[in-house]
Amino acid sequence: MTTAAPRIPPFHLAFPVRDLAEARAFYGELLGCPEGRSSPDWIDFNFFGHQIVAHLAPEEVGHSKTSAVDGDQVPVRHFGAVLSIPEWEAMAEKLRAAGVKFIIEPHIRFKGEPGEQATMFFLDPSGNALEIKAFADLSSLFAK
Repeated sequence: MTTAAPRIPPFHLAFPVRDLAEARAFYGELLGCPEGRSSPDWIDFNFFGHQIVAHLAPEEVGHSKTSAVDGDQVPVRHFGAVLSIPEWEAMAEKLRAAGVKFIIEPHIRFKGEPGEQATMFFLDPSGNALEIKAFADLSSLFAK
């Protein structure tokens, strides 16, 4: 008898953007996130199997605080996805080709330590920070 893997429910995240057309181009076209429902004030996206919602709220956008993590100044307010190493590499190349400016260049952090990971940080057009990361061994996602 085989035990089925536990179902991981999708998360939901709502975040502010200054312009919905910019958000649609960035998340939908550049990152390849299929669009769901929308209104004149918000857009749903399928962000790697999770629901994110860009809400038109220009007064709320941007980030300002950082925290030191393995020698980098990581934006405190950020979100992202954990991809496979080949997907992460393809995403880094796609972002470079599109001229996206990294606030933390793609690299490996925590080298040789539990939780070693590939990571990169960049901003969307509204200044929201995103992190895309990958693990050679996904079981180390929560390693201490």
